[in-house]
Amino acid sequence: MASPTEGKSNLSFILNKPHDVCFAERPIPAIKFPHDVLVAVNYTGICGSDVHYYDHGAIGHFVVKDPMVLGHESAGTVIAVGSAVTTLAVGDRIALEPGYPCRRCNDCLGGQYNLCHEMVFAATPPYDGTLAGFWVAPHDFCYKLPSNVSLQEGALIEPLAVAVHITKQARVQPGQSVVVMGAGPVGLLCAAVAKSFGATKVVQVDIVQSKLDFARGFAATHTYLSQRVSAQENAAALIAAADLGAGADVVIDASGAEPSIQTSLHVVRMGGTYVQGGMGKSDITFPIMALCLKEVTARGSFRYGSGDYRLAIELVAAGRVDVKKLISGTVAFTDAEDAFKKVKEGQVIKILIAGPNEKLESAALDTTVDAAKVKEAEAAEEEGGAACC
Repeated sequence: MASPTEGKSNLSFILNKPHDVCFAERPIPAIKFPHDVLVAVNYTGICGSDVHYYDHGAIGHFVVKDPMVLGHESAGTVIAVGSAVTTLAVGDRIALEPGYPCRRCNDCLGGQYNLCHEMVFAATPPYDGTLAGFWVAPHDFCYKLPSNVSLQEGALIEPLAVAVHITKQARVQPGQSVVVMGAGPVGLLCAAVAKSFGATKVVQVDIVQSKLDFARGFAATHTYLSQRVSAQENAAALIAAADLGAGADVVIDASGAEPSIQTSLHVVRMGGTYVQGGMGKSDITFPIMALCLKEVTARGSFRYGSGDYRLAIELVAAGRVDVKKLISGTVAFTDAEDAFKKVKEGQVIKILIAGPNEKLESAALDTTVDAAKVKEAEAAEEEGGAACC
């Protein structure tokens, strides 16, 4: 009987150092543990963290010291299962949760495995990512897709799970007003999840009008184009434009930009909730007086935890969040670097990279890059005004 990997490629997209990438065939991974499955990767999305590694070779203390395969937003097809796997079968289409905790520490046992100090996370040094032909994963971190959810949609379950976790951290209740700072993919998805949780007023904020135009047709009930004025002035204008009265019940920052964070604390109402979902500079000037005087509940949010992936899939399957709208196009695996550059340009929402064994009927995206737009996006990021990816 022929092997399911016979004649298949494990071509991988590898980052050597900033702006230095290559394609290389690597050995197809083997199942080593009885609870693992071997997955053929069909589609992978490009995350802001992938682009940051491509540009800088590091995020905080995670530094690329050796060649590393990029990518972690993936969906694929099970082609082999370990001897103890009973919940998945060959041929199942799955969304990959790309981080695996130790399962034994206090955080894991307490239900917060996303905080595990021994987390093995794809495309986070020193671990390789999923932009390859094949991937081995524990079966319980592979989520079977319902028949009405495509593999392309499956590749967007990862950023949707991030948004689910952020919104759960915000404790959004029916009838509340929610302001989301940033209209990148995660910000857009936070708005959609908040709306699905029952928020009746969802305000999307960004510095790019075209992103806000999209947001209005996606999930936002109101939008606000942030101005180059003080945080207090922006907050007052935002509150007036969206008729928020004494302020928003919940403010989510999905940008990581210092001006957005400062404005957020002036937008949230007395006794409201603020959640930091976007990552930016390690240290910023923070309006601590507003936080204290308003008795704001502030929470951080990191990746996703127990139940977030399953809820993300249910939201897509039920038609509550239409992630297909976020897909700007799909490119062949060998066009991966051009796709990264296109994302840097800031004119697309989410690009999918087909797996090396995936056959595309035709080119689905123009990967021509406008250097001027790339410089504009880099300048905005440098100022701390770029929206979250």
